[in-house]
Amino acid sequence: MKIVITGGGGFVGSVLAARLLSEGALVGPSGARERIDTLVIADQAPTHAAAPANARVEVAAGDVTDHAFLRSVIDREDTSVFHLASLVSGGCELDFDRALEVNVDGCRAVLDACRAIGSRPRVVFSSSSAVYGGPSVVGVVSDDTKPVPETTYGMTKAISELLVNDYTRKGFIDGRSARLPTVVIRPGRPNSAASSWVSGIFREPLNGEECIVPVDQTTRVPLAGHRSVAENLIRLHDADGDLLGVDRALNLPSLTVTASDIVAELRTVRDRALGPIRFRPDPFVTRIYEGWAAQLSFDRATALGLVRDDGLHTIVRAYLEDFVAGVGSA
Repeated sequence: MKIVITGGGGFVGSVLAARLLSEGALVGPSGARERIDTLVIADQAPTHAAAPANARVEVAAGDVTDHAFLRSVIDREDTSVFHLASLVSGGCELDFDRALEVNVDGCRAVLDACRAIGSRPRVVFSSSSAVYGGPSVVGVVSDDTKPVPETTYGMTKAISELLVNDYTRKGFIDGRSARLPTVVIRPGRPNSAASSWVSGIFREPLNGEECIVPVDQTTRVPLAGHRSVAENLIRLHDADGDLLGVDRALNLPSLTVTASDIVAELRTVRDRALGPIRFRPDPFVTRIYEGWAAQLSFDRATALGLVRDDGLHTIVRAYLEDFVAGVGSA
């Protein structure tokens, strides 16, 4: 079978691609596990360096809103799609029109390309816990909480979830929407996502660099490690669609921690000299976080066999093993 990952050149996409190659097979249109013979990394500006070195991997450069491009890569009846391409949260707040173009029009373009192959392919859409907002985010937010997004990013994800639901109801696709918490620890430099600080508060100190944190120490955030997120996207893909029912969206398992919890965990890392951490709350980021869910429940995901990280220590160790030279798996 063929797998297409839109946004495959990004952090989650590259981790997922490597995990898929290791897995070697997914549940295909037949309902049985089928060998992955082609994996397409589709992105606006992918680099071959970002793609796993494997004969089954193809790199395709194109825009997620380009229907012709999408139909050129989503072109086989035995295709499954992981739709990860998205404009991030901070970028959506700053450019409303581009947010709609990439996140809503792009999602519809992906779904239309999947519909066109006529085999009701499985589609896993990368949504976000940012779909929640309003008074409901004060307590524990469940799969049954009504989405009332308070950011443009969350709004575009909520619209896309409804598209996935209806394309599934119509029999065009077999869709599933994964509401991701913040995924850590992303290597590289900070980006424009409002949640970028969550990776940064781990990454920069572990790299011996100063980290400026734009929120208060008591700010709570649901997060998950990159390994568990990739594993759960695959498990969600392979889950029996009948068990999902009409609502195809669910919260992925997460840990809820405060910024100070993260600092405390970092101080237990004995084999690295940590860079300084300084808290300087930024009104723009703080305002976004005040409208986001601080604690999620994930009963539906657990019932489907999705997994949660053991703790912050496993997330830190996975980052060091996978992205920091010289650490290794020992």
